Amino acid sequence: MLDKGRRHFITLLGGVAAWPLTARAQQPAMPVVGFLSSGGRDSDAFRLTAFRQGLNEVGYSEGRNVAIAYRWAEGHYDRLPALAADLASHKVAVIFASGGNVSALAAKATTSTIPIVFMGGGDPVELGLVTALNRPGGNVTGVSNFSNVLAAKRLELLHQLAPASAVIAFLVNPDNPNATPDSRDVREAARVLGLQTIVLNARGEGDFTQVFSTIVQERVRELVVAADPFFINHREQLAAMAARHDVLTIYNQREFVEAGGLMSYGTSLPDAYRQAGLYTGRILKGEKPGDLPVLQSTKFELVINLRTAKALGLTVPDKLLALADEVIE
Repeated sequence: MLDKGRRHFITLLGGVAAWPLTARAQQPAMPVVGFLSSGGRDSDAFRLTAFRQGLNEVGYSEGRNVAIAYRWAEGHYDRLPALAADLASHKVAVIFASGGNVSALAAKATTSTIPIVFMGGGDPVELGLVTALNRPGGNVTGVSNFSNVLAAKRLELLHQLAPASAVIAFLVNPDNPNATPDSRDVREAARVLGLQTIVLNARGEGDFTQVFSTIVQERVRELVVAADPFFINHREQLAAMAARHDVLTIYNQREFVEAGGLMSYGTSLPDAYRQAGLYTGRILKGEKPGDLPVLQSTKFELVINLRTAKALGLTVPDKLLALADEVIE
């Protein structure tokens, strides 16, 4: 039998042990942002840095006052609906849909109540993500780089390098919602320039061999690669195969050029992802996504790899070099 003093000591110990749990339970829960991406951890590294920067500018720091739950599809777009549903089941405060419209559409199809911030291309109204750019309504807003418009611009820039070419190839991922409108815009831009267009499809790594076999068989030397997370995940392979087959290629992101690609023209993604981080932080503070206008990217960059051009036996015109935001020598 315990004496009175010892019982009192044990009671005090129990009170000390329980206090931190009680105190923690009384503290407000840390909000969780669901990061839904069609890409992978490695390919999203620079996007994450920019996204976190945007969050920080609104006062949120991962691990201090906000948590991020990551879900990566690793280029398998069919996994996105289940990943989005998983985030929704955990009742995250906001879902950030990264890596194109496939992620945004999967998130929107999953929940009509959890706020969604997207980063994608194409027209979000035409895609059904929002009802209007200035007043999105509903639970969705974000940043659009309107990549369908830029696809035609890339063709024009590339054609300046080989104006004698009569045929140009356009590589798309048929699983991307932008594939059809992008192909339409490129065909129209090619028609204006008096060019024929061959549209090639690749949805898996194994398709690249057939793509370049067709390019060689058709004697095509110019290739425009559509904006797609799957392609950025395989940028080294695409750049190497283009060089091996002597194909002049333009991409949508500077990361392709840094991996050895010839040229890129597109939105500055770090700036766009920073803006998406800002919007996510503002929603965490209480603003409604339906009241936040869809932002349109205004910062674009042309990057040229002169080392790759030299290896291809190519002389880049001075006027094109003058337009470049960065030249890799």
